[in-house]
Amino acid sequence: MNPVVLAVSLMLILSLARVHVVFSLIISAFIGGMVADIPADTILAAFPDAGVSAPDAILKLKYLVKVFEAGIADGTTTALSYAVLGAFAVAISYSGLSQAMANLIIARAQSGKGTGIKWLIILALLAMSIMSQNLVPIHIAFIPLIVPPLLLVMNRLKLDRRMLTCVITFGLVCTYMFVPYGFGDIYLNKILMANIDKFGKPVGMDISGVSIYQAMAIPALGMVAGLAIAVFYSYRKPRHYEDLPVEGAAEKIVVKPLNIVIGLTAVIAAFLTQKYSGSLILAGLIGFAIFMVTRVIRWQQADTIFNNGIRLMSMIAFIIITSNGFAAIMNASGGIEPLVQESVAFFGDNRSLVVLTMLVIGLLVTMGIGSSFSTLPIIAAIYVPICAHMGFSPLATVAVIGTAGVLGDAGAPASDTILGSTMGFNADGQHNHIKDSVIPTFIHYNIPLLIAGWIAALVL
Repeated sequence: MNPVVLAVSLMLILSLARVHVVFSLIISAFIGGMVADIPADTILAAFPDAGVSAPDAILKLKYLVKVFEAGIADGTTTALSYAVLGAFAVAISYSGLSQAMANLIIARAQSGKGTGIKWLIILALLAMSIMSQNLVPIHIAFIPLIVPPLLLVMNRLKLDRRMLTCVITFGLVCTYMFVPYGFGDIYLNKILMANIDKFGKPVGMDISGVSIYQAMAIPALGMVAGLAIAVFYSYRKPRHYEDLPVEGAAEKIVVKPLNIVIGLTAVIAAFLTQKYSGSLILAGLIGFAIFMVTRVIRWQQADTIFNNGIRLMSMIAFIIITSNGFAAIMNASGGIEPLVQESVAFFGDNRSLVVLTMLVIGLLVTMGIGSSFSTLPIIAAIYVPICAHMGFSPLATVAVIGTAGVLGDAGAPASDTILGSTMGFNADGQHNHIKDSVIPTFIHYNIPLLIAGWIAALVL
């Protein structure tokens, strides 16, 4: 059996069996590497002082460890970016900036009536979810601030929480898939483009002139279509909820006007730093430093807040690091090239089936892992050579791999995007994670994304 197919299949099985994704990646990577037919000369070249003419299983395992550790190093920059951004997100919440935005929305909602306030809530949640990926990069941290206090108002308006879950999911996912700032910079530039460039150079694929916006526009429109269907058709009818006690609302921060100004200054400074330096790490550190220098965050609090921020993003960072090690072993296993040749031979010139297969596999991998950011390093090592052999343009290659990575983030039970929505809307115990979060987002986004990604790969 092809070692790459074996490793990916095993990783999916372990993940779906609720084995932690980091362990799933490590176990499947080494099993795939051990069954791979790696040339003896390659292994011996890595250990010139081994003193043997033929490598045994122990030496092969040592070689795989070496390859895995080298692959891990490739993911450290992205992981550190996530950690620093998490610290900046917590600092923003301490400034009261996100609380002020929540208070404004809640006040308007509680004093409004009818259709106008319904659309205010929908648009406010959409705007907050979009901004949480770039302008105010706090990811899902805004949900417990805003959603639980609004549940009674939503009940009065009989707003279907499944629709609102789709609204938030659109803002969280479509934004990082299409806008290359904040989390979008990590997904699009540091992971997607970097991995395609890494695996594309050996097969003669040059992506230097590719526009992210042009490549991902059609998939983004697919998500827009899914959002429109959810809001205007699937969940447009009133839904009744009981007025039950709301638990789990986030602790409120005292809002001070000066701190709000400082918070906005830090956000703008971080945004401009990222834009002109290209470093998300530097942007996060500068934003955090502004809060410290202005004493919004006191020196005694700095360690605690920074640690809380790192903890907020640490799981995704660890998965990203591990998935890079997984991809490195898959690349070293020698199983990618035969897989490419077999796939090309099987499909022939049928690009439609090739694209459909790649997108479905991307959906399965992300559903198993729960993170688009972690899926890309795994599938890029396989998909880039296939796209090159099939004659796909660099633009189409970016579109199909970028979409394959996103597929499954909406609708994955383990996705932090979906878990965050459930955490907010289930504060009174009336929102089921699977029925009200997973299934609605899976249907309304994965199906349109698959169709849109398939079209984009064929027309670009």
